[in-house]
Amino acid sequence: MTPDDAADEVHEHDLGLSHDLPALLGRRRALCLLGGAGLSAVLAACSASDGARPDAAASPAASGGAGSATRGATSEIPAETGGPFPGDGSNGVNVLTESGIVRSDLTRSFGTSSGVAEGVPLTVRLRVLDLTKGAAGYDGAAVYVWHCDRDGGYSMYSDRVRDQNYCRGVQAADVDGVVSFTTIFPAAYQGRWPHIHLEVYPSLAAATTASGKLRTSQLALPAAACRAAYATPGYDQSVANLEQTSLETDLVFSDGWSLQLARVTGDVDRGMTATLDVPV
Repeated sequence: MTPDDAADEVHEHDLGLSHDLPALLGRRRALCLLGGAGLSAVLAACSASDGARPDAAASPAASGGAGSATRGATSEIPAETGGPFPGDGSNGVNVLTESGIVRSDLTRSFGTSSGVAEGVPLTVRLRVLDLTKGAAGYDGAAVYVWHCDRDGGYSMYSDRVRDQNYCRGVQAADVDGVVSFTTIFPAAYQGRWPHIHLEVYPSLAAATTASGKLRTSQLALPAAACRAAYATPGYDQSVANLEQTSLETDLVFSDGWSLQLARVTGDVDRGMTATLDVPV
């Protein structure tokens, strides 16, 4: 990713209180605002009470297990910005309306594009939970995920991969609310903690028309998994970028990440799996 690309994403989160406060009010930490404290004190208090250590989710999970949220959850996954590279038509081309976007393998571009994303194999397993039904699995929900490639570039947007559409895709959930994607471990680029973007829709039909969106959020990857992935060839820039940021200072996750930190199992040779529950 070029410095300009990274600056674009950082700029999206630096639009001032009038832009950020509505999102803050909708988050699970909104109760912190009731005390009338200054915004800096509020964010500090919420981070202290809500955050978990970034390595906490790096321990092995049971097969098919969930992330940091569980059945019986009462809080929605926090709402976050889609950033400047959503690909849902809000900032350029609407990839969601293209027939090839419904897929589980995100490593290859589709349509007239033929690029392949190289990197440590990563399976992203999400379980959408319906809070209106006691956090039962959301049968029929659809999830759109997207993330940067090994070099920190976003397909369709970054100059080097503007003509590609890999590392993007939509899947419909099964009866248990589970969706699974095969992709590669994303890079750490300047100014952001390693993450994966996601949007939840009530159905596949809604997702592929970019309508009726239930939630936009981001998944954070634990530090131990990042360091393991970035020790492999091709991730050289990510090593330095990872050391220059943290979950505590990240512009998205700094106010708490306990419902967004995935659990990662596996290894760089056999592939990794990131799992997370997504209550909506």
